[in-house]
Formats: sequence, structure tokens, C-alpha cells
Amino acid sequence: MELSFLLIYPPIAFAVIFMALLIISYFTGKMSYKNPANPCGKIKAYACGEDVPDHRIKPNYAEFFPVAFFFTIMHVITLMIAAAPEKITINSLGVIALFIITAYLSILIIFRRERND
Repeated sequence: MELSFLLIYPPIAFAVIFMALLIISYFTGKMSYKNPANPCGKIKAYACGEDVPDHRIKPNYAEFFPVAFFFTIMHVITLMIAAAPEKITINSLGVIALFIITAYLSILIIFRRERND
């Protein structure tokens, strides 16, 4: 077998490309951190010249999940309506109406407002 014929096999091609990328990554990493006098200057985040203390922010996903759930419901219902048969029968029309009613009710449930009476 020739060497060029071996390179078309996916596992061998993957191994060759992976090794080439590891070598490139190693050398570009060495080039980017070559200032030993200021070891932390290159790896810190850019903050317009000011020192920003390290702090952790805990994001609040309370507003994200209702929107993500709504997005999922809308996509599933759209997929189901798009997959309805071309010739609309009474049965498929009822299923489509059920999906639309379910979507409407889910929107009302997800985005309901709490009343403070």
C-alpha cells in the first residue's frame, strides 16, 4: 500500500491532523508567553488598563427558563403543524387545533404575572 492511499482512511487522517494541530498549538503557545519579566500580564483579561479584582458572578436564570421553554414549545408545535398531511382531514384539523390551543395555554401559564392585591 502506498502512503497516499493510507491517508484517506479516516482514523489515520484524524491522527495525522490531530498531531499537526498539537504541534502548531505547542509552538504558538510558546510564542505568546515569551515575557518572563511579566508572567501574569499576558494571561490576564484586558480591562482597559485597570486592575479588576477577581470576582464571581452568579447569573440568575429565572427569566431565561420561561423563554427557553416557550421557544421549545413553539418549535415542537410548528414542527407538528408543518408535518400535518397535505390533505387536511377532520382528524388532522382537530389535532392542529389542539396544538394551537396548547401553545396558547402554555404562553399564558409561562408568562403569567403575580398579582399583589
